[in-house]
Amino acid sequence: MDVVDLPVMPPLEPMLAKAQTKVPDEPGVWSYEPKWDGFRALVFRSRDAVVLLSRSGKDLGRYFPEVVDAVRDELAPRCVLDGEIVVPREIAGRTRLDWESLSQRIHPAESRIARLSKETPAHFIGFDALAVGDTGLLKEPFRVRRAALLEAVDERDWCHVTRTTEESALGTQWLQEFEGAGLDGVIAKRLEGAYLPGKREMVKVKHHRDADCVAIGYRIHKSGEGIGSILLGLYRGDGELQMVGGAASFTAKARLSLLADLEPLRLGDDVRDGEPSRWNSAADKRWIPVRPERVCEVAYDQMEGNTGAVRFRHAVKFLRWRPDRDPASCTFGQLDVPLNYDLRDVLEGS
Repeated sequence: MDVVDLPVMPPLEPMLAKAQTKVPDEPGVWSYEPKWDGFRALVFRSRDAVVLLSRSGKDLGRYFPEVVDAVRDELAPRCVLDGEIVVPREIAGRTRLDWESLSQRIHPAESRIARLSKETPAHFIGFDALAVGDTGLLKEPFRVRRAALLEAVDERDWCHVTRTTEESALGTQWLQEFEGAGLDGVIAKRLEGAYLPGKREMVKVKHHRDADCVAIGYRIHKSGEGIGSILLGLYRGDGELQMVGGAASFTAKARLSLLADLEPLRLGDDVRDGEPSRWNSAADKRWIPVRPERVCEVAYDQMEGNTGAVRFRHAVKFLRWRPDRDPASCTFGQLDVPLNYDLRDVLEGS
C-alpha cells in the first residue's frame, strides 16, 4: 500500500446513512443523489501514491489495479474522495451495474485479478470530497464539498461524479427510474452538513417489496440447532422451479419452529452441495431439499442476474407462511420489474 501525505489521512471511517421509508421533503435542506450499489471506497491520492480503502479499512487497490491507474489519470494530484467502485456491463442492449461481476473481483489469485481487471473493469463514482490540495474539507458544508468534488474529477473514461438535485420530487423519481440501471435507491445529504466520519448523518431510501416463494430446502444453523436459512424458489415460464436465494437471520425460537415446519417435507437423507461463499470459505453451504409444498411471503429489495438466472440480490426477510397460496402460483410474474434505465442516463448531467 502506498504512503500518502494529505490533510486527511487514513485510516478513516466513511460517513454513513440511516434508513428511512420516504425521501425527506424539506426545501433548501437536502441534496439528493442516486445510491450506487457497489463497494464503498475512500480514495487517497498524493500524486503517484494512491490508496483505496473499503468501508472497513481494507485495501481495495490490489483487487482493482485499473481503478488505481484511473485515479492517477483522472483525479486531482492531491485529494481525498468518498465514492463507490462499480462494474458496469452491457446487458440486453443497455449498460447497467453488475453486482455479480463486481463481487467476483475479490479474489486471492493475482493472475485472476489481472485477468478480470481487463474483462470486467471497474469505474469509480465520486460523491463527496474530503480534501483537495492542502485543504481539508471535513468541516465544510456539503455545498462546498460538492463544488470541490466537481473540480477534483476530470470525467473522461473511468472516474465520474454522481449527479445531484435539490428537488425532492426528482429524487423520488430517481428512486423508481434508476433501479433499472442496477442502482440501489436514493441518498439524501444535508446541504449545510459537515462530513462526520462513522456517523449516520445521511438518509438512505431503498426499495422494499414482497413476494411469495416456494420453500425448496433449508440449511441447519451453525449452532446445530434449528434452521439457519430457508432456500427459496420461483417457477419459470417453462414450469421449472428455480432457486432465487434464501431467507435467514431467525431468532433461536423461530429456528426450531421453522425446522418443525419443514423437516416433515424432507426428501429422505438427501443433502446437496451449494455454491461456496466468496467471503467466507469456511461457511457450510450444504442444504437439505424438501418437497415444494409450502409457500412463504418474504420481503426483498432488489433482484439481480440475466434472463434465466435471476435471483434476490441480498438475503431476504421471512415474513410468514402462506397456506392459502398454491406453490404453482409462485412465479417470476409476480415480481416488480424495474424500468430499463441505462447507466449512462444516470451519469448524464452530473
